[in-house]
Amino acid sequence: MRSRRWSRSSGTQDTLLRAARDVFLAKGYAEATVADIVAASGISVGSLYHHFGGKPGLFLALWEQFMRGQEERTSRAAKAAEDAGERFIAGARAYLEGSWEQRDVARLFLESDGPAEFTVLRRQRGWNWIGGNKRLLGLADTRESHVLVVLLTTMMAEAGREVAACESEHDAEVTIDEAIRLVRRLLPTSPDVGGASPQS
Repeated sequence: MRSRRWSRSSGTQDTLLRAARDVFLAKGYAEATVADIVAASGISVGSLYHHFGGKPGLFLALWEQFMRGQEERTSRAAKAAEDAGERFIAGARAYLEGSWEQRDVARLFLESDGPAEFTVLRRQRGWNWIGGNKRLLGLADTRESHVLVVLLTTMMAEAGREVAACESEHDAEVTIDEAIRLVRRLLPTSPDVGGASPQS
């Protein structure tokens, strides 16, 4: 699959991805052209199409790279927490901190329309995370638990958007702390509830 190929990026692929990132950040997805990316990378048009199939493939590869980094970050943080409830909190904070540290790229994916398939893929990933978080939290298969997990997952997505949009590190820290405070109020307190890695 393409995602596996992208995860084993060659030097050429890395160069193309870096150039595409710079061009997309400077111009946005819609205004960026293959010619811009070729000029920025020094890689031929043929090589770009061979590795990524065009501009949409580059955008989606960058998105997968960003999301994979966020997933790894939240997973590491969650595993380090001892208490079940705190695993979700630790992962949530790590996710939001990553949204600040990678704010330029986060803004690109939050604000850009991207290729046609981007909306569908992002929505599908969101539903997959909702299901995964529900299982990880160990909640009963009820409408109430489904609503809770949807709210938690959606809350993290919107909090990540707010953090990425902050103008200063102080504002980002305040936003993260407030989001975590609100998440704590929503989390179940039952001892049999397992932790979950928040994803969006």
